[in-house]
Amino acid sequence: MNGLDIEKARYTAKTSYAREELETNIVHIGFGAFHRGHQAVYNDLTNDITGSRWGICEINMFGPLDLINDLRAQQGLFTVVEKSATETETRLVRTVTDYIHTPDTGIKTAIDKLIEPQVKIVSLTITEKGYCVDPQSRVLDTSNPLIAHDLDNPTQPQSAIGLITEALRQRKALGLPAFSVMSCDNIPENGHLTRDAVLNFAELCSPDLCAWIQENASFPSTMVDRIVPAMTEDQFDVIEQETGYRDPCGVVCEDFRQWVVEDNFVAGRPDWDQAGAMLVDDVLPYEEMKLRMLNGSHSFLAYNGTLAGYEFIYQCMEDEELRKVTLTLMKEEQAKSLSPSLSVDLEQYAELLVDRFSNQNIKHKTGQIAMDGSQKLPQRAVDPFLTLHERGITTRCLPVLIAGWIHYVINTITSGEKLADPLADQFTEIVTASNNKRSTAETLLSVEKVFGDNAEQHKLFKQQILSAFDRIEENGIKAMFAELNH
Repeated sequence: MNGLDIEKARYTAKTSYAREELETNIVHIGFGAFHRGHQAVYNDLTNDITGSRWGICEINMFGPLDLINDLRAQQGLFTVVEKSATETETRLVRTVTDYIHTPDTGIKTAIDKLIEPQVKIVSLTITEKGYCVDPQSRVLDTSNPLIAHDLDNPTQPQSAIGLITEALRQRKALGLPAFSVMSCDNIPENGHLTRDAVLNFAELCSPDLCAWIQENASFPSTMVDRIVPAMTEDQFDVIEQETGYRDPCGVVCEDFRQWVVEDNFVAGRPDWDQAGAMLVDDVLPYEEMKLRMLNGSHSFLAYNGTLAGYEFIYQCMEDEELRKVTLTLMKEEQAKSLSPSLSVDLEQYAELLVDRFSNQNIKHKTGQIAMDGSQKLPQRAVDPFLTLHERGITTRCLPVLIAGWIHYVINTITSGEKLADPLADQFTEIVTASNNKRSTAETLLSVEKVFGDNAEQHKLFKQQILSAFDRIEENGIKAMFAELNH
């Protein structure tokens, strides 16, 4: 089949608006699986429901060229297969208007797109490490190689932060209005983090530019939720079986989706609420709920499920002991670390999450979730641990989350596998420098970019994690699950 045969495929859901009416009002950086299964779907539905057409230009700054070439061959069309435990819906997404791969086209192509007058929103799914900030302090890391390069070469940026800042600089020089920058990554107060990173970078380039951005741009926060695993050949098989077309840009995801957006846009926005999004004044309570209860539990399962020999999240849920522990983590620890003002039934939310994790049609690999743990642990494990301690609530599962991560890091490095983490070199140096696992664990706990000074200043923090680490080492992870359930 050639690219345009996608239009002949079988779909149970397909929008009908005239694509020729689309303008590129949104530029999205990070055309990954999650964006395809989430924001792009909301935007496509909104275009159809409201009659207001917002097109999306997709930019990838890293990764292989094939994905963008395939998207170009399909004229921006791609497939989303949504699966519950019992039902399947196949969707053709039609909202993409343009596609850029900067390693191929050069960064100027991306800058030129961002300075087009009709662009109103720049959105991001670049993962935690893409913001180039220190995970503990949340301050721009000027020692990051991408940021160091961009500060020396601001008109030829290699980072998303540098790209956005340069585009805003050029818009200012051209007398064009600023745009809104919307993070869709799983980071607490992701809009604030993005704003601070851009302003920090701009201040180092030009205080006048920094002041202009602060005055004219906006950085709305969002909470995003949909399980969209990385694609594998088996999942491409699913797309072909369901639609008759093996879409190289397609994704398979769960049927659940949620999007909470801070309504703070300087140049307007689509009416995403018409497609089910929530537009609110404050996203933070929803962010923390999702980051801790869903993403924190995912991390718990990623590290400890891997130690137990499970490749997929649904397999973890088939282990009754691990399923019970996960519910305990959610209800007794993560839920109790949240804002008391949150008006959500957290017991019901926890049960919903476990049902979603149990969906056998969603092949979400523990190894995929385990990636970049140094960037994820502070908000998913360390922050809730400290909050619970301040509230006088005993923690049993959160120390096991962190201890499981330590075992995972040590096991991955000693087995000779490549650890997928921005701090992999530092962790490898620590692990290979010692033959004693216990001392290695202590050294990993002292890595400031992950844990701050908590191991030194907070005796209970260190004691509980190392105790859990020792019990996993002595008795195995499955005995640890049984212990937590009794």
